[in-house]
Amino acid sequence: MYFAALLARTEDGWEASDTELDDVESLADLVELAREGSVDDDMVLVFIEQEDAWFGVVRVEELEDPRIYVSDAAAAARSSYGEILTDELLGSDDDVDVEADLEALDLDGTEDGESETGDPEDTESDVVALVPAQGGPAVAGPAGDRQILVDLGMTEKELLGLDSDALSAIAEALGAAEILEAVR
Repeated sequence: MYFAALLARTEDGWEASDTELDDVESLADLVELAREGSVDDDMVLVFIEQEDAWFGVVRVEELEDPRIYVSDAAAAARSSYGEILTDELLGSDDDVDVEADLEALDLDGTEDGESETGDPEDTESDVVALVPAQGGPAVAGPAGDRQILVDLGMTEKELLGLDSDALSAIAEALGAAEILEAVR
């Protein structure tokens, strides 16, 4: 069972509304739904949750590309709405481009941006995408923009530490817990 809600930031605070995802077939549809729910083209957060299996947050702002975070890419990829998000983050199996992947390799055998030691701590990135093996399934764990909510009061560490009742915890950090619970 899914829960989906829009949380729109306004001059007066947050406004929440539950939303139906029946007509959403792509990320573009989801972004259009969010923009329709915005007030004066302000920022909108789309919350999607499938029981305690995974949750996703999509941040839509006026003219910017949407920012996406998914708590468990593998679990989300197995669900219809989660697949929309993970396909955007990780690419679908149809999007696998072996030639481009080979070009991304440096002569020392590392991928662009990866340190020669292979230590992920040696690289700097605000966005994490757990890339599946060629044609393989998404890797279990979070994927996307881990700093999606930092400027709104939730640190990356707090976001990564969420498990059950994550959307309520996010709403609490944003000061919108009561508003979200009203539409739940």
